[in-house]
Amino acid sequence: MRWLLVFALIPGASGFTGTALRPLAFEGSRKSMRLESVKEPFVAGSNKYVSSRRSMLDGLVPILTVAAAYVVDPLSAKATDHAGSDDLIDVYFGCGCFWHVQHEFVEAERQILGRSDKEISARAGYAGGRAGSDDGKVCYHNAAFIADYGQLGHAEIVSLRIPPSKFEEFAVEYFKLFDKEGFRPDQFGDKGSEYRNLIGIPGGARGELSQKLVKASVATGDKLDFAVGKGDDKDIPKVVFVMDTDAYPSFVAEQYHQFHDGFNFGENYPASYNRLASMFAKSGESFGSCPNGALGVGIGGL
Repeated sequence: MRWLLVFALIPGASGFTGTALRPLAFEGSRKSMRLESVKEPFVAGSNKYVSSRRSMLDGLVPILTVAAAYVVDPLSAKATDHAGSDDLIDVYFGCGCFWHVQHEFVEAERQILGRSDKEISARAGYAGGRAGSDDGKVCYHNAAFIADYGQLGHAEIVSLRIPPSKFEEFAVEYFKLFDKEGFRPDQFGDKGSEYRNLIGIPGGARGELSQKLVKASVATGDKLDFAVGKGDDKDIPKVVFVMDTDAYPSFVAEQYHQFHDGFNFGENYPASYNRLASMFAKSGESFGSCPNGALGVGIGGL
């Protein structure tokens, strides 16, 4: 397998301002694992996208991607091999709003691993950003502007502790979240970098589990491309950023986000599911010390 890197020139207000390294995606027949450059929009004068349930993307300028590629041999770099061990590993999956995603992975834990309520490891959280506060705090949007996950470059994810031998089965469940064209089911303003597609695995794209990731994608229709996550990545339709969990760990979200009903109208889950959040909190699990929602209500992000 070869890794290809491409540079992209980004036009600013007055001509080209320089070059920026652009990650590549597995392309074409992902079975052969070719690579292609990823084109994405760019906000002039900024290196961040900010979009949430209360804000939308604005002022987009297309980038010009140019050839200037070279080959990197992944075997020359250290790769983490977890595929042959069944010690539990930490992974995470992001695909839009984490409420629905968490429910689907809770069901997957029950079906694939036979876990009971007390053994469920799926937690809503944040990951994928380069920045974090000094104490490791990452929070949902809040009126106090404390460690806002969007401002820190993170996206909504669901973390899991699973045996590596079962990773491919969980990856299959992840790809089922997308429609037949490879688009995720966004709701209203849930677009932009805070809701981008990403998967965190030990070793990232160079880890052994990346091969299982591609196999799971092919098994579910081969409808998505992959790119090496560099942190603070932009939201690109039909592209999944593969993150190294060692470099980009996950941060657990607030208790009021855990085991929440889905975002869509009528997407309500059983009360027994909703009560898992308080059950884990009463058992001593910490969900951090972030503000209790944007307005202090602690319901629906408010």
